[in-house]
Amino acid sequence: MCQLTLLCVLLALSGLSLARPHLPILSSEMVDFINKANTTWKAGQNFYNVDISYVKGLCGALLNGPRLPEVEHAVEGVRLPDSFDPRLQWPNCPTIQQIRDQGSCGSCWAFGAAEAISDRICIFSGGKVSVEISAEDLLSCCDECGMGCFGGYPFDAWQFWAKSGLVTGGLYGSKSGCRPYSIPPCEHHVNGSRPPCQGEQETPKCEQQCLDGYPLSYQKDKHFGKQAYNLPAKQEQIMTELYKNGPVEAAFSVYADFLLYKTGVYQHVTGEMLGGHAIKILGWGEEDGTPYWLAANSWNSDWGDKGFFKIKRGSDECGIESEVVAGIPLS
Repeated sequence: MCQLTLLCVLLALSGLSLARPHLPILSSEMVDFINKANTTWKAGQNFYNVDISYVKGLCGALLNGPRLPEVEHAVEGVRLPDSFDPRLQWPNCPTIQQIRDQGSCGSCWAFGAAEAISDRICIFSGGKVSVEISAEDLLSCCDECGMGCFGGYPFDAWQFWAKSGLVTGGLYGSKSGCRPYSIPPCEHHVNGSRPPCQGEQETPKCEQQCLDGYPLSYQKDKHFGKQAYNLPAKQEQIMTELYKNGPVEAAFSVYADFLLYKTGVYQHVTGEMLGGHAIKILGWGEEDGTPYWLAANSWNSDWGDKGFFKIKRGSDECGIESEVVAGIPLS
């Protein structure tokens, strides 16, 4: 039985309870419940007229898979700032600011890797080499990574980059790079201009050739990793990696309330677990006393805070610190 503590009194006055109610997913009732809870973030409608099975299909990161060797940084003597944003640290690397769109495909595991690898190639070149690594190449050609549009392992994605290399390729319709993304963006969000989503897409074929007219051959266009590794589930280790080497990929458990994120520092409030999702962690900071990771999603710029979000840092929120993977480009 609930004791008459100050917390219980406040909850009773606000019409909330300690128990998490069963609320319809993506409903205005869930939005209201989250916002009345007065937590560290605000909810709103991101998705419009989509079936929940479609949203589950976007969560294509297979969790608790094979791990790479861990790299542990010597953190003694390293002075980390209170906040860090690589978009300011490396302004000559435009991919750091980019939000991509995975379309109707559970390719988040490939996007998180391709995005962070693109950033690191630029960072390690001192801003002299700026390329968009092809999520399509990774999605379609890495058989050992999993099941393509139906899920994959981020760890294997980075290992594939180190072993087999990845070509360049921009967003859908960009005709940029060797193999641009072939799955069209669709409008799973509110008030957007894209065509409606039609259900999960089949995985594209592994075409080992570049677009007609591209100046390099498929093999000549490849970029390789020198090393791929996991990071320990310790915030100082992840922060040091971000500060020294640039963005990383992370996988975490997505709950129904995450779909409704708009602003603030996300932490799980209510709703069932829908699946694993992979994203790019860029940096960190603190908002109103709550430490956070700054991350980029791949559900286009209409979702969340212009495609970005913040998630609570230091407590392994939804497992965000348990499956972090990174690598060093081959110079």
